[in-house]
Amino acid sequence: MRSLSRDLDARVRARLDARLDAGACTPLAVALSGGGDSLALTLMAADWAQARGRRLLVLNVDHGLNPDSGGWARMCGEAARRAGASFQALAWTGPHPARGLPAAARRARHGLLANAARAAGARVLLMGHTADDLAEAAAMRAEGSTTPSPREWSPSPAWPEGRDVFLLRPLLGERRETLRTWLAARGETWIEDPANADPRFARSRARMALAGSARIPAPDGDDGPEAAAELSGHVRATAFGLVLDREALRRAAPSAARRLVAAACLAAGGGSRPPRGEALDRLAARLTGEVEVRATLAGALVLADGAQVAWGRTAGEMGREGAGDLALEPGVAAVFDRRLEVRTESPVRVFPLAGRLSRPAPSHRASLRGVPPPFRGGLPAVERADGVHLAGSPASGVEVRLLARDRFLAACGAVPDEASAAALSAGLAR
Repeated sequence: MRSLSRDLDARVRARLDARLDAGACTPLAVALSGGGDSLALTLMAADWAQARGRRLLVLNVDHGLNPDSGGWARMCGEAARRAGASFQALAWTGPHPARGLPAAARRARHGLLANAARAAGARVLLMGHTADDLAEAAAMRAEGSTTPSPREWSPSPAWPEGRDVFLLRPLLGERRETLRTWLAARGETWIEDPANADPRFARSRARMALAGSARIPAPDGDDGPEAAAELSGHVRATAFGLVLDREALRRAAPSAARRLVAAACLAAGGGSRPPRGEALDRLAARLTGEVEVRATLAGALVLADGAQVAWGRTAGEMGREGAGDLALEPGVAAVFDRRLEVRTESPVRVFPLAGRLSRPAPSHRASLRGVPPPFRGGLPAVERADGVHLAGSPASGVEVRLLARDRFLAACGAVPDEASAAALSAGLAR
């Protein structure tokens, strides 16, 4: 038993060391549901953080779906205190859907966790997924689900709440049974959520079908992450979106090109779900060809001529999705159209440039000439005494951060660890 504990601790510690910045001053966050997987992770993360002088923040989400959930949150708080960590309880409030409840709960959980981690200054959120979760995701897909396999390192799927937050799953190579044996040897107890055995839910059915299985199937292969990360270096961020030399896309391996196109559509369109399936396949094939392309996917307009590909947003697409004016408070960062983080030192309203194209301040008319006409109306602007200014210009008084660039690099796998994530949010990454 002592050997099992040492080996497990060493494996998890190595994964934490490989991804985390031991000398960082920011806290490290961990999601704790109270189940065996997340409890084991919390205890291991506490040991790692204490040895390296880092603060650990334990986050628990009460979904309000079980009458005992309040007591579970209190147990998680006690576990965090025993581990010497800070604790924050979060709650999913408001109406819950009658259909699609597991997916809605997952979206709410990711959003709450990402918001809390980012507010605390944490760039990395640890989650307790295991090898059994990989097998369950594969079993669900075999039954027709689109559930993806969890990855060891990935950007938060919550958007825009999850900007600057990455997920690390250091237990992904471990079995659930091994973790429970490890906990029992330490005298720990954990929560067994009855929802995990409820046959109404696809995840529960997959878990029950795989119970007792000695073999865990390998996760599906990832679509060219290394090649896509290298290819992402050819992409240039602009005020309207992203631009890529089309020849670089033509030379890329099909899997890398497909991944890059999906990431660019996701980032430039500001959506919450990456495109996939036949629509993505058709667009990637067209963009690696020679003909001119004009297409819309995942909320992004894609324009390609013989030399380059451009991804951006149109005012029409923004209007269809309800994106509009944004009132900014001094010193408070806000997100415009899910793709630009804006900040000001004085109250101002940011709005799409559409409808005001005839009134730009003289100094910014030249800037518009470098923007493809379909994208001009989607640019953020503010009204000043001398006319309409593009947000981000010195005269506008509004700072703009291009979230599409950062999100694109993260989606392509070009941000491999916590130190890279810190450089990205500081604007130091390529």
